[in-house]
Amino acid sequence: MPVDFESYRPTDLPNEGTNGRRILEFLAAEPETGYRPAEIAEELDIPRGSVGTTLRRLERRGLVRHKGPYWAIDLGAYDAEMASAVGLASVAETFEGDYYDRNPDWDDDLPAIDDEDATGTGNRP
Repeated sequence: MPVDFESYRPTDLPNEGTNGRRILEFLAAEPETGYRPAEIAEELDIPRGSVGTTLRRLERRGLVRHKGPYWAIDLGAYDAEMASAVGLASVAETFEGDYYDRNPDWDDDLPAIDDEDATGTGNRP
């Protein structure tokens, strides 16, 4: 999918709905708790073999850590980006189906912010 190159900000976070994202969101809910891959697989209903592979991939990205058989989110990765991603998903879920969701063209007739200065007079510097 094409993107606006200037505003695009790459992220190490896996895409929404993927096993990687589901595992990160699960681990982020309790960042101080470590889980065995089998526990993660059971909790999220993901095949056990996929969990191990996904955890190793997330570890290479610096998003999870492990001690022996226990895995947890990497506290260094639990930053504003992670919080934003999880928060945005929560907001989207909360407001799904509201007026703005049902009317995607609600803002078509609004003036562009850059068309007016801060005083609202329409004068540009």
